Amino acid sequence: MEPVVLVLILAVVRNAYSLPLFSEEEEYQFKSWMSQYNREYDMNEYYRRLQTFTENKRKIDLHNAGDHKFTMGLNQFSDMTFAEFKKHFLLTEPQNCSATKGSHVSNNGPYPDSVDWRKKGNFVTPVKNQGPCGSCWTFSTTGCLESVTAIATGKLLELAEQQLVDCAGDFNNHGCSGGLPSQAFEYILYNKGLMTEDDYPYTAQDGPCKFNPKLAAAFVKDVVNITLYDEMGMVDAVARLNPVSFAYEVTSDFMHYKGGVYSSTVCHNTTDKVNHAVLAVGYSEENGTPYWIVKNSWGTSWGVDGYFYIERGKNMCGLAACSSYPLV
Repeated sequence: MEPVVLVLILAVVRNAYSLPLFSEEEEYQFKSWMSQYNREYDMNEYYRRLQTFTENKRKIDLHNAGDHKFTMGLNQFSDMTFAEFKKHFLLTEPQNCSATKGSHVSNNGPYPDSVDWRKKGNFVTPVKNQGPCGSCWTFSTTGCLESVTAIATGKLLELAEQQLVDCAGDFNNHGCSGGLPSQAFEYILYNKGLMTEDDYPYTAQDGPCKFNPKLAAAFVKDVVNITLYDEMGMVDAVARLNPVSFAYEVTSDFMHYKGGVYSSTVCHNTTDKVNHAVLAVGYSEENGTPYWIVKNSWGTSWGVDGYFYIERGKNMCGLAACSSYPLV
């Protein structure tokens, strides 16, 4: 093909997708990223994803050049718009975590300066990956129940998120469209058990319920909700008892999080905006900023080996809006 013709074709494609001008270096970075994450596209998709990648990369570089407590970086989501990311990875059904009075009773301290349940013993399972399914609530649930059960029995099991996706609908959960850990704990309580990951493997899609009560491996005796917006109640629970499930609002910059203490001026701190559920496994402080140590469900290549730190003490992004844990 003649060089002039190729240039004209590229110009038409760029114009069709309103592509910003990108440098050879940016296209090289995109191709390197494609290789790292095993991505392949047809011609049209390639330029659309290159545009999105370029915009994301420039946003990341601009952020990292500023004065912030956290850094951004490229990851497996770097070819996605935030609208696409929300659709595939976050809760899409409105969540009702409006229980204003919780059942957790705090002892009012004093508390250690830092706590990390990963360092206390074999109490936290490895980071998992929810894939393109808004099932974060199930991973928050299993992560918490896995830890609470291990603390109580000394045995760390990997429990079945897929059972919750498929079977917990009667408790106001919606499979890959969302749910809440507190409602999932209620399901496990009344269902009389949760199977293991091995016995009920994860598929990242909605399916028929295949629960076998004979294979139930973990149980819940009661569900403890922490009072609405009582972040010190969360500190009390994590310091004295076990990791705690919570939900919060993810906004566009969070999908690029790489390290440091995350905070946001654009996220909301109310119950109606939460769209992601995770697990607080500890807390600490860095350069005068208190933060939570949080286990996510986007695989180990995201964030800090699959974890993130988020500012503590300000109900950041509504993280104290609906926190809970089970009794076993």
